[in-house]
Amino acid sequence: MAQLGDWMAKLTGTTAPASVVLIRLYVGAVFLVEGILKFLRSHALGTGRFDKAGIPAPDFFALLDGVFEIVCGVLVLVGLLTRLAVVPMVVDMLGALLITKVPILWGGSGLFRGESGWWDLAHEARLDFAQLCGSLFLFIVGAGALSLDASLHRRRVRPAAAGQE
Repeated sequence: MAQLGDWMAKLTGTTAPASVVLIRLYVGAVFLVEGILKFLRSHALGTGRFDKAGIPAPDFFALLDGVFEIVCGVLVLVGLLTRLAVVPMVVDMLGALLITKVPILWGGSGLFRGESGWWDLAHEARLDFAQLCGSLFLFIVGAGALSLDASLHRRRVRPAAAGQE
């Protein structure tokens, strides 16, 4: 049981300032909205987009991606298990970059026909890069002082410290 407590303390612990809430709100909101849009605009942003990008089993992977973006987006927004929630989002952004954006370099993208080269890649991948960097930032520093993680961490640490007195 102590090992679970140690693991939870590491997962929820953060010394980051309250201002990290701004990064959390941005990263979480974008993931949440994009996840919802995969269902509301399935042809353009969900299954249809995954199929056009050449992703196998587009129905399955669009559904999986949408659910992960919604769940992880909400967790990041409220700052609950933030470090854990951003891990699949880092994988999501790396996949988006590698599968849909990197082919722009040589003009081989199924999604961005007629676009090629570094500048087109940089333009089309700007949100993916921002989400990747924001997710990595939250993984490193945690959810910040204004989060459920920080609140849970304080509750776990306070009783342990009281027991040592």
